[in-house]
Amino acid sequence: MRLVFAILLTALISLNCFSQETQSDSLSLKQVALWGGIGYTASLGTLSAAWYADQGFDNFKFFNDNAEWKQMDKVGHVYGTYHFSRINYAFLSRTELSDKKAIWWSAGLSSLLFVPIEILDGFSPGFGFSYGDIIANSLGSGLFLGQQLAWKEQRIKVKYSFRETSLARERPNILGSGLLEEMLKDYNGQSLWLSFDMHAFFKESKIPKWLNLAAGYGAQNMVFARDSQNNVAGFQAYRQYFLGLDFDLSYIKSNKKWVRTLLFLADMIRIPAPALEMNKNGVKASLLYY
Repeated sequence: MRLVFAILLTALISLNCFSQETQSDSLSLKQVALWGGIGYTASLGTLSAAWYADQGFDNFKFFNDNAEWKQMDKVGHVYGTYHFSRINYAFLSRTELSDKKAIWWSAGLSSLLFVPIEILDGFSPGFGFSYGDIIANSLGSGLFLGQQLAWKEQRIKVKYSFRETSLARERPNILGSGLLEEMLKDYNGQSLWLSFDMHAFFKESKIPKWLNLAAGYGAQNMVFARDSQNNVAGFQAYRQYFLGLDFDLSYIKSNKKWVRTLLFLADMIRIPAPALEMNKNGVKASLLYY
């Protein structure tokens, strides 16, 4: 979930800069380029220091990691570029660009700006340049693009939730040591969701605007990246599928910029709510799953 870290840091830096820079609702492309560039550069630099510093760099190479971590990392890339597209559009839609150009630029930049992360992976001894990551990045930006062109709104949002697991202690150098690292590295504790705005799909219904239906995906018992490695170590990795309720915070209105910014960022996360979990062991109900 390195992309999650990069996105949230970029959003916090850029949105804070914009709130300080302008008191109006309109922005210029120069402002977007300036403060967006500052946020992106800071995020990439921090990510590089936090993720690659201990490993150093090696010769550039390609790497096929599509079979690893039950594809949780690929779903994370979809999440990342989807929300980066949303962030880009929040800025570009306030500039002199036409709405259609703002939509296309937002989606295109979200994929393009994550290419340097893949290049860093290419030089990392433990990773490599992954074409699977590039495909996942395109799917995330495409999900934003398709909805914005078709509906002029995001009726299906990608959300993230996390719960601590005991598996991180098995390999803290890989799965994280401490809550913050585990939120980024421990795929066992992460769940990614598609949150459907039921009111937007059924506008004539009496469904509350704030109540969504969410379908989630996760995986468990992954101490190593590949199933064969987990089997040798005595861990039987398996997939998880979820169906639950979710809350759409975008319907909450406020005149305060800091409140709108907080709601925008909070709408990237699935708030704990009732859910059903389906896996190889059967079906399990949780009153509050996160």
